[in-house]
Amino acid sequence: MNLYPCAAQELAEQLRDASAKRQSISLRGNASKCGMAGPLVQPDIAISTSRLNRILQYEPRDLTVSVEAGLSWREFSVALAKHRQMVPLDPFFSDEATVGGVVAANVSGSRRRLYGSVRDMVIGMTFATLEGKLIRTGGMVVKNVAGLDMGKLMIGSFGTLAAIAVVNFKLHPQPLATRTFVQEFLRVTETIAASDKVLKSVLQPAAIDIVKSNQGYDLAIQAGGSPAVLDRYTRQLSGFRALEDAQARTFWSKVREFTPDFLRAHPAGAVVRVSCALSEVGAVLEALPPPAIARTGSGVCYGYFPDVGGLRIPALGNSVVEFAPQAYRETAELWPSPGSDFAMMKRVKEMFDPLGLLNRGRLYGRI
Repeated sequence: MNLYPCAAQELAEQLRDASAKRQSISLRGNASKCGMAGPLVQPDIAISTSRLNRILQYEPRDLTVSVEAGLSWREFSVALAKHRQMVPLDPFFSDEATVGGVVAANVSGSRRRLYGSVRDMVIGMTFATLEGKLIRTGGMVVKNVAGLDMGKLMIGSFGTLAAIAVVNFKLHPQPLATRTFVQEFLRVTETIAASDKVLKSVLQPAAIDIVKSNQGYDLAIQAGGSPAVLDRYTRQLSGFRALEDAQARTFWSKVREFTPDFLRAHPAGAVVRVSCALSEVGAVLEALPPPAIARTGSGVCYGYFPDVGGLRIPALGNSVVEFAPQAYRETAELWPSPGSDFAMMKRVKEMFDPLGLLNRGRLYGRI
């Protein structure tokens, strides 16, 4: 049975009714991330938040917004851009993804280096529990921290604890202008040296990524600010070439959507995400076959494998198989080394969902 609640209270009631009948439940938005994380299990009830798609409260002068979880990320971004504001998470599947899906999967992109991740931008939340309750945490004030930790449990939980109904964000103003600089290298050591030089300088780029291909390594830097600030970047990045605005938009769009584009071209492929120390980025990048992407400002690297048969997990850092075919995810260890806090995670799961009804196995097959 497929259900499409149109209000948060209706969502809560549907969860309560299914729980009372001990029916397993699948939670999703637009289902753009069905190939992500743990395997899909056929549920008794499937609930989509796609009709919870309103902007509930928007205060441009206060730099805050409250939106329903089913609002598409594209529509959300367009509405903010009218006021030259943004939530710079740069999620993949940005045309299909919903706000709730981005938050539940804890997705962030190239600009995490400057602006942070989902946890840095969410200031409040309303979620529905299996008891049929709506729990409100945080608020619409950036400095309001009351109850915020409860909402943070939902970030990255893949819908295994409760259903996100409403999310409140703090907003960032768009920079006056942006400029993208790219330099090509043949060896990873040279690329990392150039990246480190920028990271240790007074420059504060929004993004600094390395794209590895069969031809070598492209180091890309996105800067934002006034013309004077951008001119300073141009002077200090003398070995780089600046992209025209249209070229820059195309470049960063390809970087943002590299994962879904790769998976469309390679249905049997897999994507591995490696989180490592900044000092290990070069070694991780060298260990990954092309294509690969490294965010040198945050230590997050992505490896792309056309077929799961050729999947190789780097020895450095902490790795998860982020995307893979369903058959592979049903048997493989997607999250090989859970930390010492895993026991606490299981206890939290039992508090919210003691019968294990919600999104079974979606947290990389372990919860």
